[in-house]
Amino acid sequence: MPRILLGLIAVAALVLTGWFGVRALGGSHMLASVDIPFKSAENLPDTPEEWRGRIDYRTLDRQLSDLAQRPEMAGLAVAVVEDGELRFVRTYGVADKSTGAPVTPQTLFRWASVSKTATGALAGAMANDGTVDLDRPVADWRTSLHLPGGAEARLSFGDLLAQRTGLTKNAYDEKLEEGQDPALLRSSLSGAPLQCEPGTCHTYQNIAFDTASEILAQAANEPFTDAVESRFFRPLGMISAGYGMERLTNAKDWARPHRGAQVRPLKEAYWRVPAAAGVESDIVDFATWMQAMMGNRPDVLPKAALKIAHEGRVRTERLYGGTLRQANSDATYGLGWRSFSYDGYRLEGHSGAVSGYRATMIFEPATRTGVVAMWNSDWGFPFRIPFAVIDSYHKHSDGRWLDLSELPPVTGGGAGSGPAAVNLKR
Repeated sequence: MPRILLGLIAVAALVLTGWFGVRALGGSHMLASVDIPFKSAENLPDTPEEWRGRIDYRTLDRQLSDLAQRPEMAGLAVAVVEDGELRFVRTYGVADKSTGAPVTPQTLFRWASVSKTATGALAGAMANDGTVDLDRPVADWRTSLHLPGGAEARLSFGDLLAQRTGLTKNAYDEKLEEGQDPALLRSSLSGAPLQCEPGTCHTYQNIAFDTASEILAQAANEPFTDAVESRFFRPLGMISAGYGMERLTNAKDWARPHRGAQVRPLKEAYWRVPAAAGVESDIVDFATWMQAMMGNRPDVLPKAALKIAHEGRVRTERLYGGTLRQANSDATYGLGWRSFSYDGYRLEGHSGAVSGYRATMIFEPATRTGVVAMWNSDWGFPFRIPFAVIDSYHKHSDGRWLDLSELPPVTGGGAGSGPAAVNLKR
Protein backbone atom coordinates (compact mmCIF):
# COMPACT_ATOMS: atom_id res chain seq x y z
CA MET A 1 0.00 0.00 0.00
CA PRO A 2 2.74 2.53 0.82
CA ARG A 3 4.31 1.89 -2.60
CA ILE A 4 0.98 2.43 -4.36
CA LEU A 5 0.42 5.63 -2.38
CA LEU A 6 3.89 6.91 -3.23
CA GLY A 7 3.28 6.09 -6.87
CA LEU A 8 0.03 8.03 -6.93
CA ILE A 9 1.71 11.00 -5.27
CA ALA A 10 4.49 10.93 -7.88
CA VAL A 11 2.01 10.85 -10.76
CA ALA A 12 0.04 13.73 -9.24
CA ALA A 13 3.25 15.73 -8.83
CA LEU A 14 4.16 15.20 -12.47
CA VAL A 15 0.71 16.30 -13.63
CA LEU A 16 0.80 19.42 -11.48
CA THR A 17 4.33 20.24 -12.63
CA GLY A 18 3.23 19.97 -16.25
CA TRP A 19 0.17 22.13 -15.63
CA PHE A 20 2.09 24.85 -13.82
CA GLY A 21 4.77 24.66 -16.50
CA VAL A 22 2.21 25.38 -19.19
CA ARG A 23 0.78 28.23 -17.14
CA ALA A 24 4.25 29.66 -16.57
CA LEU A 25 4.79 29.70 -20.32
CA GLY A 26 1.65 31.80 -20.70
CA GLY A 27 -0.70 29.13 -22.01
CA SER A 28 -4.28 28.83 -20.85
CA HIS A 29 -4.97 25.52 -22.62
CA MET A 30 -3.52 22.14 -21.75
CA LEU A 31 -0.88 21.11 -24.29
CA ALA A 32 -0.40 17.47 -23.32
CA SER A 33 -1.16 16.26 -26.85
CA VAL A 34 1.32 18.65 -28.51
CA ASP A 35 5.08 18.14 -28.65
CA ILE A 36 6.95 21.33 -27.69
CA PRO A 37 10.37 21.40 -29.40
CA PHE A 38 12.76 23.56 -27.39
CA LYS A 39 15.93 24.68 -29.21
CA SER A 40 19.09 24.93 -27.14
CA ALA A 41 21.73 27.45 -28.18
CA GLU A 42 24.31 24.73 -28.83
CA ASN A 43 22.04 23.18 -31.49
CA LEU A 44 21.74 26.30 -33.62
CA PRO A 45 23.44 26.38 -37.05
CA ASP A 46 25.46 29.49 -36.15
CA THR A 47 29.00 28.54 -37.25
CA PRO A 48 30.44 27.96 -40.75
CA GLU A 49 31.01 24.28 -40.01
CA GLU A 50 27.24 23.83 -39.58
CA TRP A 51 26.14 25.66 -42.75
CA ARG A 52 25.13 23.07 -45.34
CA GLY A 53 22.91 23.40 -48.36
CA ARG A 54 22.56 25.00 -51.78
CA ILE A 55 22.89 28.55 -50.44
CA ASP A 56 26.35 30.10 -50.21
CA TYR A 57 26.18 30.85 -46.48
CA ARG A 58 29.79 31.99 -46.12
CA THR A 59 29.29 34.71 -48.73
CA LEU A 60 25.97 35.65 -47.13
CA ASP A 61 27.66 35.94 -43.73
CA ARG A 62 30.34 38.25 -45.14
CA GLN A 63 27.71 40.40 -46.83
CA LEU A 64 25.61 40.66 -43.67
CA SER A 65 28.68 41.47 -41.57
CA ASP A 66 29.58 44.30 -43.96
CA LEU A 67 25.98 45.51 -43.96
CA ALA A 68 25.91 45.63 -40.17
CA GLN A 69 28.94 47.96 -40.19
CA ARG A 70 27.04 50.69 -42.01
CA PRO A 71 26.29 53.75 -39.84
CA GLU A 72 22.59 53.45 -40.66
CA MET A 73 22.51 50.12 -38.82
CA ALA A 74 22.58 49.15 -35.15
CA GLY A 75 21.89 45.42 -34.78
CA LEU A 76 20.72 42.68 -37.12
CA ALA A 77 19.48 39.11 -36.64
CA VAL A 78 18.99 36.76 -39.60
CA ALA A 79 17.88 33.14 -39.94
CA VAL A 80 17.55 31.07 -43.11
CA VAL A 81 15.34 28.04 -43.60
CA GLU A 82 16.37 25.91 -46.58
CA ASP A 83 14.21 23.02 -47.79
CA GLY A 84 12.17 23.36 -44.59
CA GLU A 85 15.19 23.06 -42.26
CA LEU A 86 16.83 25.76 -40.16
CA ARG A 87 20.27 26.05 -41.77
CA PHE A 88 21.67 29.46 -40.73
CA VAL A 89 21.33 31.69 -37.67
CA ARG A 90 23.58 34.73 -37.22
CA THR A 91 23.47 38.01 -35.32
CA TYR A 92 25.43 41.19 -35.94
CA GLY A 93 25.97 44.59 -34.39
CA VAL A 94 24.51 45.91 -31.17
CA ALA A 95 21.19 45.86 -29.38
CA ASP A 96 22.06 49.20 -27.80
CA LYS A 97 24.65 51.64 -29.19
CA SER A 98 24.78 53.50 -25.88
CA THR A 99 26.08 50.42 -24.03
CA GLY A 100 27.56 48.34 -26.83
CA ALA A 101 25.46 45.32 -25.81
CA PRO A 102 25.65 42.86 -28.72
CA VAL A 103 22.74 41.26 -30.51
CA THR A 104 22.45 37.56 -29.63
CA PRO A 105 20.12 34.79 -30.83
CA GLN A 106 18.07 35.51 -27.68
CA THR A 107 17.67 39.26 -28.33
CA LEU A 108 14.02 40.27 -28.69
CA PHE A 109 13.01 42.45 -31.64
CA ARG A 110 9.62 43.68 -32.79
CA TRP A 111 7.83 41.96 -35.68
CA ALA A 112 5.95 45.18 -36.54
CA SER A 113 3.43 44.38 -39.29
CA VAL A 114 4.62 40.80 -39.67
CA SER A 115 2.33 40.42 -36.63
CA LYS A 116 -0.56 40.48 -39.12
CA THR A 117 0.42 36.99 -40.22
CA ALA A 118 -0.40 35.64 -36.73
CA THR A 119 -3.78 37.36 -36.86
CA GLY A 120 -4.53 35.93 -40.29
CA ALA A 121 -3.38 32.48 -39.18
CA LEU A 122 -5.71 32.56 -36.16
CA ALA A 123 -8.62 33.64 -38.35
CA GLY A 124 -7.79 30.92 -40.88
CA ALA A 125 -7.54 28.26 -38.17
CA MET A 126 -10.82 29.33 -36.55
CA ALA A 127 -12.55 29.47 -39.93
CA ASN A 128 -11.24 25.97 -40.63
CA ASP A 129 -12.70 24.59 -37.40
CA GLY A 130 -15.98 26.47 -37.82
CA THR A 131 -15.69 28.96 -34.96
CA VAL A 132 -15.38 32.00 -37.26
CA ASP A 133 -17.32 32.83 -40.41
CA LEU A 134 -15.14 34.98 -42.67
CA ASP A 135 -18.17 35.94 -44.78
CA ARG A 136 -20.05 37.38 -41.82
CA PRO A 137 -20.32 41.21 -41.90
CA VAL A 138 -18.13 43.07 -39.44
CA ALA A 139 -21.18 44.86 -38.03
CA ASP A 140 -22.57 41.53 -36.80
CA TRP A 141 -19.80 41.49 -34.20
CA ARG A 142 -19.58 43.86 -31.24
CA THR A 143 -16.74 45.99 -32.57
CA SER A 144 -15.72 49.62 -32.40
CA LEU A 145 -15.32 49.96 -36.19
CA HIS A 146 -17.53 52.39 -38.07
CA LEU A 147 -16.89 53.03 -41.76
CA PRO A 148 -18.23 55.79 -44.01
CA GLY A 149 -21.85 55.19 -45.01
CA GLY A 150 -22.18 52.31 -42.53
CA ALA A 151 -20.08 50.08 -44.79
CA GLU A 152 -19.19 47.84 -41.84
CA ALA A 153 -22.63 46.26 -42.39
CA ARG A 154 -21.54 45.19 -45.90
CA LEU A 155 -17.84 44.51 -45.35
CA SER A 156 -17.08 40.90 -44.41
CA PHE A 157 -14.53 39.84 -41.81
CA GLY A 158 -12.49 38.33 -44.64
CA ASP A 159 -12.55 41.65 -46.47
CA LEU A 160 -11.30 43.40 -43.33
CA LEU A 161 -8.34 41.02 -43.00
CA ALA A 162 -7.57 41.39 -46.71
CA GLN A 163 -7.34 45.17 -46.25
CA ARG A 164 -10.40 45.96 -48.37
CA THR A 165 -11.97 48.64 -46.15
CA GLY A 166 -11.64 51.24 -48.90
CA LEU A 167 -10.08 53.75 -46.48
CA THR A 168 -7.11 55.80 -47.60
CA LYS A 169 -3.81 54.08 -46.80
CA ASN A 170 -2.84 53.97 -43.11
CA ALA A 171 -5.91 55.97 -42.10
CA TYR A 172 -5.46 57.82 -38.79
CA ASP A 173 -2.09 56.21 -38.03
CA GLU A 174 -0.74 59.64 -37.16
CA LYS A 175 -3.47 60.02 -34.52
CA LEU A 176 -2.56 56.65 -33.05
CA GLU A 177 1.07 57.79 -32.86
CA GLU A 178 -0.11 60.90 -31.02
CA GLY A 179 -1.52 58.65 -28.30
CA GLN A 180 -5.21 58.58 -29.18
CA ASP A 181 -7.24 55.51 -28.22
CA PRO A 182 -7.48 52.99 -31.10
CA ALA A 183 -11.10 52.02 -30.31
CA LEU A 184 -12.16 55.66 -30.45
CA LEU A 185 -10.22 56.09 -33.67
CA ARG A 186 -12.02 53.11 -35.19
CA SER A 187 -15.35 54.68 -34.28
CA SER A 188 -14.32 57.96 -35.88
CA LEU A 189 -13.28 56.29 -39.15
CA SER A 190 -16.89 56.86 -40.26
CA GLY A 191 -15.74 60.36 -41.16
CA ALA A 192 -12.49 59.37 -42.84
CA PRO A 193 -11.94 59.77 -46.60
CA LEU A 194 -12.29 56.75 -48.87
CA GLN A 195 -9.91 55.70 -51.61
CA CYS A 196 -12.49 53.33 -53.11
CA GLU A 197 -15.82 51.78 -52.28
CA PRO A 198 -15.33 49.37 -49.34
CA GLY A 199 -14.76 45.83 -50.54
CA THR A 200 -13.53 46.81 -54.01
CA CYS A 201 -9.79 47.50 -53.63
CA HIS A 202 -6.78 46.98 -51.35
CA THR A 203 -5.77 49.85 -49.04
CA TYR A 204 -3.34 49.03 -46.25
CA GLN A 205 -4.50 49.70 -42.66
CA ASN A 206 -3.43 49.26 -39.04
CA ILE A 207 -6.19 50.76 -36.88
CA ALA A 208 -9.04 49.29 -38.92
CA PHE A 209 -7.20 45.95 -39.26
CA ASP A 210 -6.99 45.70 -35.46
CA THR A 211 -10.77 45.29 -35.39
CA ALA A 212 -9.73 41.66 -35.84
CA SER A 213 -8.50 41.61 -32.25
CA GLU A 214 -12.05 42.41 -31.09
CA ILE A 215 -13.69 39.83 -33.36
CA LEU A 216 -11.27 36.99 -32.67
CA ALA A 217 -11.39 37.61 -28.91
CA GLN A 218 -15.17 37.20 -28.99
CA ALA A 219 -14.94 34.06 -31.11
CA ALA A 220 -12.20 32.51 -28.94
CA ASN A 221 -13.83 33.62 -25.68
CA GLU A 222 -10.50 34.92 -24.40
CA PRO A 223 -8.27 37.95 -25.06
CA PHE A 224 -6.90 38.02 -28.59
CA THR A 225 -3.25 37.94 -27.51
CA ASP A 226 -3.87 34.97 -25.22
CA ALA A 227 -5.56 33.11 -28.06
CA VAL A 228 -2.58 33.53 -30.39
CA GLU A 229 -0.04 32.63 -27.71
CA SER A 230 -1.88 29.55 -26.43
CA ARG A 231 -2.97 28.23 -29.82
CA PHE A 232 0.26 28.87 -31.76
CA PHE A 233 3.28 30.26 -29.95
CA ARG A 234 3.42 27.88 -26.98
CA PRO A 235 2.64 24.66 -28.90
CA LEU A 236 5.33 25.65 -31.42
CA GLY A 237 7.83 26.13 -28.60
CA MET A 238 8.08 29.87 -29.32
CA ILE A 239 8.76 30.77 -25.71
CA SER A 240 10.20 34.20 -26.52
CA ALA A 241 7.21 35.25 -28.66
CA GLY A 242 4.38 37.34 -27.28
CA TYR A 243 2.70 40.72 -27.14
CA GLY A 244 3.16 44.01 -25.33
CA MET A 245 5.64 46.80 -24.72
CA GLU A 246 6.15 45.89 -21.06
CA ARG A 247 6.88 42.30 -22.00
CA LEU A 248 9.66 43.53 -24.29
CA THR A 249 11.22 46.01 -21.90
CA ASN A 250 11.12 43.56 -18.99
CA ALA A 251 13.15 41.04 -20.99
CA LYS A 252 16.79 40.53 -20.10
CA ASP A 253 17.93 40.93 -23.71
CA TRP A 254 16.05 43.26 -26.05
CA ALA A 255 16.99 45.53 -28.94
CA ARG A 256 16.56 49.28 -28.45
CA PRO A 257 15.20 51.33 -31.37
CA HIS A 258 17.76 53.41 -33.26
CA ARG A 259 18.04 56.06 -35.91
CA GLY A 260 21.63 56.27 -37.02
CA ALA A 261 23.82 56.58 -33.92
CA GLN A 262 20.95 57.62 -31.67
CA VAL A 263 18.88 55.39 -29.42
CA ARG A 264 15.30 56.49 -29.99
CA PRO A 265 12.48 56.71 -27.43
CA LEU A 266 10.31 53.61 -27.41
CA LYS A 267 6.76 54.32 -28.62
CA GLU A 268 3.81 52.25 -27.41
CA ALA A 269 1.45 53.26 -30.23
CA TYR A 270 1.43 50.13 -32.37
CA TRP A 271 1.38 47.73 -29.43
CA ARG A 272 -2.10 49.18 -28.80
CA VAL A 273 -3.23 47.61 -32.09
CA PRO A 274 -1.88 44.12 -31.35
CA ALA A 275 -3.51 42.36 -34.29
CA ALA A 276 -1.69 44.77 -36.61
CA ALA A 277 1.74 45.13 -35.04
CA GLY A 278 2.01 43.71 -31.52
CA VAL A 279 4.41 40.73 -31.57
CA GLU A 280 8.02 40.52 -30.40
CA SER A 281 10.37 37.52 -30.33
CA ASP A 282 13.95 36.42 -30.84
CA ILE A 283 15.23 35.38 -34.27
CA VAL A 284 15.00 31.62 -33.63
CA ASP A 285 11.31 31.79 -32.75
CA PHE A 286 10.74 34.03 -35.75
CA ALA A 287 12.26 31.27 -37.91
CA THR A 288 10.04 28.71 -36.17
CA TRP A 289 7.01 30.79 -37.13
CA MET A 290 8.13 30.84 -40.76
CA GLN A 291 8.53 27.07 -40.71
CA ALA A 292 5.00 26.74 -39.36
CA MET A 293 3.77 29.04 -42.13
CA MET A 294 5.54 26.75 -44.62
CA GLY A 295 3.42 23.85 -43.35
CA ASN A 296 6.06 22.13 -41.20
CA ARG A 297 3.75 21.85 -38.17
CA PRO A 298 0.36 20.57 -39.34
CA ASP A 299 -0.39 19.50 -35.77
CA VAL A 300 -0.57 23.20 -34.85
CA LEU A 301 -1.43 24.80 -38.20
CA PRO A 302 -3.17 22.38 -40.57
CA LYS A 303 -2.69 22.76 -44.30
CA ALA A 304 -6.36 23.70 -44.75
CA ALA A 305 -6.04 26.56 -42.24
CA LEU A 306 -2.90 27.87 -43.94
CA LYS A 307 -4.63 27.78 -47.33
CA ILE A 308 -7.49 29.89 -45.99
CA ALA A 309 -5.07 32.44 -44.51
CA HIS A 310 -2.60 32.61 -47.41
CA GLU A 311 -4.81 32.50 -50.48
CA GLY A 312 -4.81 35.85 -52.27
CA ARG A 313 -8.12 37.71 -52.04
CA VAL A 314 -7.26 41.02 -53.69
CA ARG A 315 -4.59 42.35 -56.04
CA THR A 316 -2.25 45.00 -54.66
CA GLU A 317 0.40 47.38 -55.87
CA ARG A 318 3.98 46.14 -56.17
CA LEU A 319 5.82 45.82 -52.87
CA TYR A 320 8.56 48.05 -51.45
CA GLY A 321 10.13 50.86 -53.47
CA GLY A 322 13.03 51.58 -55.80
CA THR A 323 14.84 48.60 -57.31
CA LEU A 324 12.93 46.08 -55.20
CA ARG A 325 9.65 47.46 -56.45
CA GLN A 326 10.70 46.92 -60.05
CA ALA A 327 11.75 43.33 -59.32
CA ASN A 328 8.39 42.01 -58.08
CA SER A 329 4.98 41.73 -59.72
CA ASP A 330 1.54 40.09 -59.52
CA ALA A 331 1.14 40.93 -55.83
CA THR A 332 -1.90 39.82 -53.85
CA TYR A 333 -3.06 40.00 -50.23
CA GLY A 334 -4.76 37.26 -48.23
CA LEU A 335 -5.58 37.34 -44.51
CA GLY A 336 -2.71 39.49 -43.27
CA TRP A 337 -0.53 37.75 -45.84
CA ARG A 338 1.30 38.83 -49.02
CA SER A 339 2.10 36.84 -52.16
CA PHE A 340 4.04 38.06 -55.19
CA SER A 341 6.24 36.94 -58.06
CA TYR A 342 9.99 37.49 -58.23
CA ASP A 343 12.14 36.33 -61.15
CA GLY A 344 9.65 33.61 -62.01
CA TYR A 345 9.31 32.36 -58.42
CA ARG A 346 6.24 32.76 -56.24
CA LEU A 347 7.15 34.19 -52.84
CA GLU A 348 5.03 34.77 -49.73
CA GLY A 349 5.24 36.42 -46.32
CA HIS A 350 5.10 39.92 -44.92
CA SER A 351 7.36 42.79 -43.90
CA GLY A 352 6.95 45.51 -41.32
CA ALA A 353 8.21 48.79 -39.93
CA VAL A 354 7.66 50.78 -36.77
CA SER A 355 9.84 53.54 -35.38
CA GLY A 356 13.34 52.16 -34.83
CA TYR A 357 12.55 48.60 -35.96
CA ARG A 358 12.18 46.65 -39.18
CA ALA A 359 11.30 42.98 -39.80
CA THR A 360 10.75 40.72 -42.78
CA MET A 361 9.68 37.13 -43.41
CA ILE A 362 9.78 36.05 -47.05
CA PHE A 363 9.92 32.49 -48.39
CA GLU A 364 9.30 30.39 -51.47
CA PRO A 365 6.54 27.84 -50.75
CA ALA A 366 7.60 25.51 -53.57
CA THR A 367 11.03 24.90 -52.00
CA ARG A 368 10.21 25.83 -48.39
CA THR A 369 13.21 28.17 -48.47
CA GLY A 370 13.26 31.68 -47.07
CA VAL A 371 14.52 34.26 -44.62
CA VAL A 372 13.51 36.00 -41.44
CA ALA A 373 15.40 39.13 -40.48
CA MET A 374 14.96 41.80 -37.81
CA TRP A 375 16.96 44.94 -37.19
CA ASN A 376 16.69 47.87 -34.80
CA SER A 377 16.98 50.84 -37.12
CA ASP A 378 14.81 52.68 -39.64
CA TRP A 379 16.97 51.78 -42.65
CA GLY A 380 15.22 49.94 -45.46
CA PHE A 381 18.17 48.40 -47.30
CA PRO A 382 18.08 45.07 -45.39
CA PHE A 383 14.68 44.28 -46.91
CA ARG A 384 16.84 43.04 -49.79
CA ILE A 385 18.23 40.12 -47.78
CA PRO A 386 15.54 37.54 -48.70
CA PHE A 387 15.99 38.26 -52.40
CA ALA A 388 19.75 37.69 -52.16
CA VAL A 389 19.09 34.36 -50.43
CA ILE A 390 16.52 33.21 -53.01
CA ASP A 391 18.99 34.10 -55.77
CA SER A 392 21.70 32.09 -54.03
CA TYR A 393 19.41 29.08 -53.61
CA HIS A 394 18.61 29.12 -57.33
CA LYS A 395 22.27 29.76 -58.26
CA HIS A 396 21.63 33.21 -59.73
CA SER A 397 24.70 35.39 -59.26
CA ASP A 398 23.61 38.56 -61.03
CA GLY A 399 21.16 39.97 -58.47
CA ARG A 400 23.74 41.93 -56.46
CA TRP A 401 21.10 42.74 -53.85
CA LEU A 402 23.61 43.14 -51.03
CA ASP A 403 26.28 44.94 -53.05
CA LEU A 404 27.14 47.92 -50.84
CA SER A 405 29.21 49.64 -53.51
CA GLU A 406 26.05 51.25 -54.88
CA LEU A 407 25.42 53.07 -51.60
CA PRO A 408 26.42 56.69 -51.03
CA PRO A 409 29.84 57.06 -49.38
CA VAL A 410 29.83 57.05 -45.59
CA THR A 411 30.20 60.67 -44.47
CA GLY A 412 29.64 60.48 -40.74
CA GLY A 413 26.45 58.51 -40.10
CA GLY A 414 22.79 59.29 -40.31
CA ALA A 415 19.93 57.35 -41.78
CA GLY A 416 20.24 55.94 -45.26
CA SER A 417 18.73 57.75 -48.22
CA GLY A 418 18.87 57.80 -51.96
CA PRO A 419 18.80 54.53 -53.89
CA ALA A 420 19.31 52.39 -50.78
CA ALA A 421 16.13 53.50 -49.06
CA VAL A 422 12.98 51.42 -49.32
CA ASN A 423 9.56 53.01 -49.08
CA LEU A 424 7.71 50.68 -46.73
CA LYS A 425 4.94 52.00 -44.51
CA ARG A 426 4.28 49.35 -41.83
